[in-house]
Amino acid sequence: MDTLINKRIKQVLKGDQNAYSDIVNSYQQSLYHVCYRILGNQQEAEDIAQEAFVRAYINLHTFDPKRKFSTWLYRIATNLCIDRLRKKKPDYYLDADVPGTEGLDLYSQIPADERLPEEEVERMELKERIHYEISRLPEKYRTVVILKYIEELPLQEISDILEIPLGTVKTRVHRGREALRKQLGDV
Repeated sequence: MDTLINKRIKQVLKGDQNAYSDIVNSYQQSLYHVCYRILGNQQEAEDIAQEAFVRAYINLHTFDPKRKFSTWLYRIATNLCIDRLRKKKPDYYLDADVPGTEGLDLYSQIPADERLPEEEVERMELKERIHYEISRLPEKYRTVVILKYIEELPLQEISDILEIPLGTVKTRVHRGREALRKQLGDV
């Protein structure tokens, strides 16, 4: 895939703007999911993902083809997400009630698959708790935990995305996991 992406990048740099749509199509879902998991808000995640693609396009001439494009793109998006989190105070909570419903919160909006109702409730409660506890982690741990355990990225790629040493990534993953374990307690 990297070969195809590098080919498209060369086409874009030569003036073929349509080639960039292939790049966007290749990464839009995964990039949106990273942004959503960091920000926890659909609209903000869409905005940041779009902004990341725009910034990547504008700065495409600075991309080093010897590196992975996805790492470069994820680094742009992750930095934009971190900037957004720093500038914004929370004005909503996923466990807040949804207006016009009786006791439903935003977690109840997660689509259910074909499980038994009891299993689904247990799964949703656990998922809700884990996401809540991840959102309570300090920013530096939350970001690496999301990239490592939810996005399943290798440690080296996380290091490249965040532009921090591999040892620091390992330390933050370990400390984030330990903090999460303490927060989750007996779950």
